[in-house]
Amino acid sequence: MDDLIAARSQMALSMAFHIIFACIGMVMPFFMATSHYKYLKTNDYHQKALTKAWSRGVAIFFVTGAVSGTMLSFELGLLWPEFMLHAGPIFGMPFSLEGTAFFIEAIALGFYLYGWDRFNKWFHWFTGVVVGLSGLASGILVVSANGWMNSPTGFDYVDGKYINIDPIAALFNDAWFTQALHMSLAAFAATGFAVAGIHALMLINGKNKVFHWKAFRIAIVYGGIAALLQPISGDISAKDIAVRQPAKLAAMEAHFETSKSAPLLIGGIPDVEKKEVNYGIKIPGALSFLAHGDFEKEVIGLDQFPEDEQPPVMITHFAFQIMVGLGMIMMVLSILYFFSTWKKKYWQEKRWFLWLFVLATPIGFMAVEAGWTVTELGRQPWIIYGFMKTKDALTPIPGIQISFMIFTAVYVSLSVIVSFLLYRQIKSLPNMEGEQPAENQSSTQH
Repeated sequence: MDDLIAARSQMALSMAFHIIFACIGMVMPFFMATSHYKYLKTNDYHQKALTKAWSRGVAIFFVTGAVSGTMLSFELGLLWPEFMLHAGPIFGMPFSLEGTAFFIEAIALGFYLYGWDRFNKWFHWFTGVVVGLSGLASGILVVSANGWMNSPTGFDYVDGKYINIDPIAALFNDAWFTQALHMSLAAFAATGFAVAGIHALMLINGKNKVFHWKAFRIAIVYGGIAALLQPISGDISAKDIAVRQPAKLAAMEAHFETSKSAPLLIGGIPDVEKKEVNYGIKIPGALSFLAHGDFEKEVIGLDQFPEDEQPPVMITHFAFQIMVGLGMIMMVLSILYFFSTWKKKYWQEKRWFLWLFVLATPIGFMAVEAGWTVTELGRQPWIIYGFMKTKDALTPIPGIQISFMIFTAVYVSLSVIVSFLLYRQIKSLPNMEGEQPAENQSSTQH
């Protein structure tokens, strides 16, 4: 493993772990605030218990997200110093604003966790909403920085120098909105399905049914709505990429030759040497329509780019197919849930129905990982698209392989610790079936 592969592998590993912590940290506060709101409106003690249980989960993922995110920040400077030398002054604004959002989130979370019976009940609830909004803002700002790497703006490039820097233009680059929308919906879908799946498993086990039903419904409504909206976001992103990064679109679709009425490829195994795809299903003209809104429009293929500027086709194509396939499964399950709520409520008591969502627990995050693989590998060989190649940003310091192994150990340890803490949280849930606390009994008597 040479230094470039080791550095890229380390960044990929770090992002793969951090993106899960970040997604849950962005979304879980909204679940928490929703159950808290229901408790305040109905005085339902199950909702209060659920709120407190979820708030402890939010705290766990806030801490682990902070640790993994901080490590990523250091890695940018340590592994890619040439990139940070030039890019830092240009896209530093979203990172500084993200730090501010993180600071607000930390304060609000502290208020929320220790605010029970100490603050006005609605102010206490509002601090939970602030946790969610600031976490979401933090994620969007980081995605904006990544969007700048895919669509660099806010500077002039003259004689190898980056001058006339405009950080506002860099912040609101051409890719920030489409990437932020797609990532936000993906985070809600992935977290919603993961949380719903865990509570569905608890329902199958037959304990705390009222508690877990309330949790399941909140999570799947958020996740289901996001999953149904995601194809709209995907269509917007595809049309945007077709204009800004045609090489990425060509790699996603294994589209080797520029052509009009380009077919949409479903599945298939690309043969890079022969420039063809085997075993795939092609829908005539569909790629032209999805990319440009016209079945006859020309779609640029990989033949328009030098070989050393083409993304790795095999992995990018497979990752894209996985992302789309898993997204379609979540769409179908979302439709199934909303249809059952509308017409077939008794389905939700069936084990087969619950098992569908248990089996779907990890697929949202699998889709997120695949999507980020498409985003990052599809930009290669560029670290700043069209301006700086990844190999030119690499640190000259040797020994990155050792760093890669150390960071791998750290992230594996973090995952084990988080899994243990979450398992302990689930096991410690009280058995509240048929119980009612004194505060609710007295209010019922009155």
